[in-house]
Amino acid sequence: MLCIFMENTFHIMYDTCMIKKNWTVSEPCRLDVFLRKEIPLLLSGDISNSKIRRFIMSGNILVNGFQCRVPSYDLHKGAVVAASIDECKFFYEKKPDDIDFILTQQNVLFEDEYLIVVNKPAFLPTEETIVNGRGNMHQAVVDYLWKKNPSLRNPPYAGIMHRLDRETSGVLLFTKTRSVNSEVHDMFERHSAKKTYRAVCTLTETFSKRKSFTETVPDSFSVDNYIGRVSPKSQACKMGILSKDRGGLHSHTDFFVAGRKNGLFYIDCRLLTGRTHQIRVHLSLSGLPIIGDELYGGTKGFDVLNCRIMLHARSLLFPHPVTKEIMEIEAPYPEKFEP
Repeated sequence: MLCIFMENTFHIMYDTCMIKKNWTVSEPCRLDVFLRKEIPLLLSGDISNSKIRRFIMSGNILVNGFQCRVPSYDLHKGAVVAASIDECKFFYEKKPDDIDFILTQQNVLFEDEYLIVVNKPAFLPTEETIVNGRGNMHQAVVDYLWKKNPSLRNPPYAGIMHRLDRETSGVLLFTKTRSVNSEVHDMFERHSAKKTYRAVCTLTETFSKRKSFTETVPDSFSVDNYIGRVSPKSQACKMGILSKDRGGLHSHTDFFVAGRKNGLFYIDCRLLTGRTHQIRVHLSLSGLPIIGDELYGGTKGFDVLNCRIMLHARSLLFPHPVTKEIMEIEAPYPEKFEP
């Protein structure tokens, strides 16, 4: 399981807030006591004891090169403790509206011996978090593949190549064999994999008061800037404009207005780079925040009882890693994503 976690982490490093840290123990103590002191210093915030314990049990700690899931493990002087911390997951607790999901053929968009592409529902994390037993799309794929081949003694491999936010639905690709991981990773890094999303937006009050803008929201526009994390490490991740000198990463999105109805804008979003929350930030900066995306200025969703961020990964176009055939996989629009 450890190698799968480490390999998956490698393939999504470009789109996460990953921190890796090694410590050398100066005096004997328990592992959880040691990390209770060190991790808050690393992340600049208060961390609960229970979160430290869950983090250890999630398998992200190595002691002298070996995975350790035992919070009470006794550390000796000179021991080397290594941690891999994805802040997006570390500060992301289970939500009460997480769904229970079992992958069936109905939600498989494409599958061959190398790849499986699925339609992820909203309210489901892409991968496991530090909360033990929390459902996620990666585990659903593993379970699906195992049911297809129950004679396997160990869980089948499913490599995570990219991610979708918990509330975002749509096209998500996994590899079924490590032999294609490098090629698939490179196609996301080089952006030869083209991702298109559908967002449902409203015009913010500030922009709507500008008559010229309201009347001429262009059919297409682009946002090109540098963005990075602007929230403290001890809080939920929030991205914003950040200069290159301060660690901002170049980001570019092309937008196309597919429809306008009752004050709503149905916008197709094509990513030329793959930064955390890129579409959400760019639309918010354009005065068109996504419905349900209150972090970036959006209004509550269509239905208060089932509020979600109205963002859907509509399609993924990419060269097949083996056949080199150009594949275009589409996930049907959920309800209320079309004008």
